[in-house]
Amino acid sequence: MKADKFTTRFANFLDTASRLAKAEAADAIVLMIESVMDWSKLKKKIGKLQLIILAEKKEAVRGIEEHDLAHIVLDMEAAPVFEKLSHGLLEAIADELLPPGANVIAVYSGFEPSHIDSISFIELTDHLGRLTARDLRNLETKVPLETLKTVVDLALEVGREGREGKPVGTMFVVGDHRKVLEESHAAGYDLVKGYARKERSLMKARNREAVKEIAQLDGAFIISADGTVEATCRIIDTAPVQITMTTGLGSRHWAGAAISKNTKAIAVVVSESDGTVRIFQNGGVVLRIVPFRRAMKFKEFDFEPPSKTE
Repeated sequence: MKADKFTTRFANFLDTASRLAKAEAADAIVLMIESVMDWSKLKKKIGKLQLIILAEKKEAVRGIEEHDLAHIVLDMEAAPVFEKLSHGLLEAIADELLPPGANVIAVYSGFEPSHIDSISFIELTDHLGRLTARDLRNLETKVPLETLKTVVDLALEVGREGREGKPVGTMFVVGDHRKVLEESHAAGYDLVKGYARKERSLMKARNREAVKEIAQLDGAFIISADGTVEATCRIIDTAPVQITMTTGLGSRHWAGAAISKNTKAIAVVVSESDGTVRIFQNGGVVLRIVPFRRAMKFKEFDFEPPSKTE
């Protein structure tokens, strides 16, 4: 993989981002890249400001360790930019590269792939303000971050795409699956019953696509900590708990909050109304992600031909 040229336009974007970071007292500049950069020039250009690199894939950060630059590999090329930024910032907090309430300047390709063309000022208080590094470490203790990311990515795809042009709401309950199975019952036929574990692993793309096909069915997906679908179409019937919930959220969100309170599981709930994904832990929402866009729905054009005139 060849290094991207350090063009005048790119240098101008970095200058602008640096001035904005200083003016707003931002905690860091976050640069999303798709291929290897000239790390020496980049580090010199940024100066004393904190820089965090979000890379599309591992090959894009080749040689970066020699220059002592903070970096995170996203490995989610097909996802929209907003979701990549959200996940990158989430991991930056988990790795304690950023405090939960930080303000950052994001520099990225927002419109044209492979060309830096956008700068955003992001206040993490608005996006991830309730999520602390300790919360994330607890999440990772109960459910490996790789599994959690896989499930959240899948949930975002369901929220964004729906199915056959229609919005879809669903729930994934991850971790502590034996306890969760005890606290739920089957809504109907279990569509993964009888399949080998490897045929139920969400780490395989074809299995994730299969899950998206049946996400519109009633009930929750029960996922083990290693990303295996243990059961489908499960109705949560855990004991009632005293929890505070945002007005307007329905029974699916209440069930997600309750099961996360009564077990060590994490509930990932997709809202049917707008595709928003909420992560519940210990009865509360620890992360809310709004999909970048929803699939376009095409309708037949109603047309009645004019009657023939005499």
